[in-house]
Amino acid sequence: MSEKTLTRADLAEAVFRKIGLSRTESAYLVEMVLGEICSTIAKGEAVKISSFGSFLVREKNERVGRNPKTGQEVPISPRRVVVFKPSNVMKDRILASHNGRRPADVEVEALKAAE
Repeated sequence: MSEKTLTRADLAEAVFRKIGLSRTESAYLVEMVLGEICSTIAKGEAVKISSFGSFLVREKNERVGRNPKTGQEVPISPRRVVVFKPSNVMKDRILASHNGRRPADVEVEALKAAE
């Protein structure tokens, strides 16, 4: 499995190659989409991207943690965290790639099953 990380520049390059916008326009489009996602999550709202997954904000209560070095108990304050929940289509794609199947074949099967 590859250890490569997909970056904003990679996304902009993909938009440039596949859509045909200029590199500047592609980078701006990626920034606009990511900015909209971030501002929506920051407001505490969920973001659902069909066939990809959902970003949700969860409230975590105060709890007692432990310092791993000293073993001393430390209170962890309540906070909001962002979680990602992959869609069933994404889970199927990941499973298929792990089992040596092509993701495109899995998508076709998922679309046929949804009909």
